[in-house]
Amino acid sequence: MSQAATAGPAPRVAEAPVRTRRLSRALLRPILMLGGILVVAIASGAYWLTGGRYVSIDDAYVRAAKQSLSTDVSGMVATVPVREGQRVTKGDVLLRLDPRQFQIAVDGARANLIGTVSSLNAMKMDYRRLLGEVAVKEAQVQSDQANFERYSNLVKSGGVTRADYDNMRFQLAANQRAVAALRTMAEVQLAKLQGDPDIDVTQMPEYLQAKARLDEAQRQLDHTVIRAPFNGVVTQVDTIQPGMYLAAATAAFGIVSDEDIWIEANPKETELTWVKPGDPVRVDVDTYPGRSWTCRVASIAPNSGSEFSVLPAQNTSGNWVKVVQRIPVRITCDHKQGEPQLRAGMSVEATIDTGHRRSLSDLF
Repeated sequence: MSQAATAGPAPRVAEAPVRTRRLSRALLRPILMLGGILVVAIASGAYWLTGGRYVSIDDAYVRAAKQSLSTDVSGMVATVPVREGQRVTKGDVLLRLDPRQFQIAVDGARANLIGTVSSLNAMKMDYRRLLGEVAVKEAQVQSDQANFERYSNLVKSGGVTRADYDNMRFQLAANQRAVAALRTMAEVQLAKLQGDPDIDVTQMPEYLQAKARLDEAQRQLDHTVIRAPFNGVVTQVDTIQPGMYLAAATAAFGIVSDEDIWIEANPKETELTWVKPGDPVRVDVDTYPGRSWTCRVASIAPNSGSEFSVLPAQNTSGNWVKVVQRIPVRITCDHKQGEPQLRAGMSVEATIDTGHRRSLSDLF
């Protein structure tokens, strides 16, 4: 009986810690729930306040100045003094066409110019000759006029015959008409000289026209040589070989600048709120993992990428759907010694630091 009495209270003593643990758990659960919500709210608020400063763009590419080399004259390719991948400087000869036909045209145009100058000088001399003939004929007319007046007096007294008088009268009239004709010829010649007998032949239309032909022939001869428009590396050189016929305006091969290089990024228009020229940019190139370039925003395009598309959006149609536009942003980097070469077309990721910090006032 004593053993039963001593064993009875033992379970009640053991139940006290259990109840304490249950009470602690009941109190801890709402604290953890509320605390978790509070932590999430605080973290979200901190993220929001510190966010908005950086704009990450993953659809960015390296761009470079490039050009397809061509010329506006047609001819046979004579020489190609460069090779694939060769670096050239501005002014280096990249291709030569056979210049013989163009040199012949230059020689012909130059000969025509010399002949034109001679003809114009002869025209000026011919005008002076006509003036001399007019002066001679005018003197002859004065002599005939004097003789005619004497014959008029003598024919009345019978000093000369009527036939001699008529001959003198006809001779005077003929010489007067000859003077008028010579004067007309001189005026025509003077008109060809633009009213100035001492005009510089280099200012006359005939000379200018002949000189233009020579200049055009010389221009075509000069364009038989294709030179590098800027410093860079030539590519696709093997598509042109000596002996091939290269038609005018046909692309021969290309040149890509290794100095004028930039990055073209296309962020969404909603991401450009705080972006401005001069903002620092971190650039990561897929080709060189683990390396970063410190660049800057050079400019922001005044238009979206779709403004110059072949088929722009028809916003006036009834089924128009608003689409977030992309605005091209140009990013430039200063190439430092020892850095890997950035090549046109490489994929990069750009992170723009706008320097903007949000505040609680932005919520209201």
